Amino acid sequence: MRKCVGCGGMKSKKEMLRVIKTAEGEILLDATGRKNGRGAYLCQSRECLQQAVKGKGLERSFKMSIPKDVYEKLEKEMDELEER
Repeated sequence: MRKCVGCGGMKSKKEMLRVIKTAEGEILLDATGRKNGRGAYLCQSRECLQQAVKGKGLERSFKMSIPKDVYEKLEKEMDELEER
């Protein structure tokens, strides 16, 4: 079970999206769940991403401030995954 950094709900790993911070400090959406890096989990909904932005859940998980453009990029990637 994994905890969403947006809503705080608990779900299985397969139901969640993994967001990672690479060794270079880059924040990425990890659709496969297998990339190297520090991971945090989000429900597969835009609302949870918005809650994570508002509540700074990803910033707490990665112990760094995250620029607005990174959140916009994550939002676009999430939209692309929903279209599939």
